[in-house]
Amino acid sequence: MNSKTSFWLLAGGLVALLLIGGGGYAVAEYTISQRGKQYLPTIQAAATQWNVPWQLLAAQLEQESAYDPNAVSGAGAQGIAQFMPATAAAYGLTNPFDPVASIDAEAHLMSDLYNQFNDWPTALAAYNWGPGNVQNAMNQYGSSWLSNAPSETQNYVATISGNAGITVA
Repeated sequence: MNSKTSFWLLAGGLVALLLIGGGGYAVAEYTISQRGKQYLPTIQAAATQWNVPWQLLAAQLEQESAYDPNAVSGAGAQGIAQFMPATAAAYGLTNPFDPVASIDAEAHLMSDLYNQFNDWPTALAAYNWGPGNVQNAMNQYGSSWLSNAPSETQNYVATISGNAGITVA
């Protein structure tokens, strides 16, 4: 992925101009929640390091845990980025309740998923449902794979993409 993001603070909201590989431009306004503002420098640093739109990471964290570093799901996902233990271990995340380390691991994972699937909505689905499930659905259903994913994954992709200003094809 070849992109660069520039940031401006306007009227209390952050506005980003995304310069996307191939010369495409998109302007997205994303207003981070009050609770999330404390993590914005960490989100932006991880986004820059792993070449992931910061809006995407912020919208994911809002959806995953509402920025609660102590969140635990019924399925066993832990921390601000809701890592399952095996995924956390795969990304060297020894303490998923450490928000700085978790946000970095989230950005790393999203970068890897983007490199695997070549678009952000599919990377989001893989973060939520697992890359193996997404690949199997793509193999079975082709371009209509998302409509055959669980409703939780469909809603996850739609909500985060919409909040982050990313187009879902």
